Amino acid sequence: MSIVKIIEVISEGDSVDAAIKSAVVEAAKTLENIKQINVEYIEGIVENNKVVKFRINSKISFVVKH
Repeated sequence: MSIVKIIEVISEGDSVDAAIKSAVVEAAKTLENIKQINVEYIEGIVENNKVVKFRINSKISFVVKH
């Protein structure tokens, strides 16, 4: 039987796609066996009436080694 742990992360990027990929890349620096990312919130950061970057709040799931 496997045990799955979930952590919550916040990440930014020039696009939603970039923010998601950045979250996984950064988490993978200290975690192994990442299986899934679940994006819960997407925010657009606005400056001078323009969206300049995106921020995501997400949960990353990974399998814990025995």
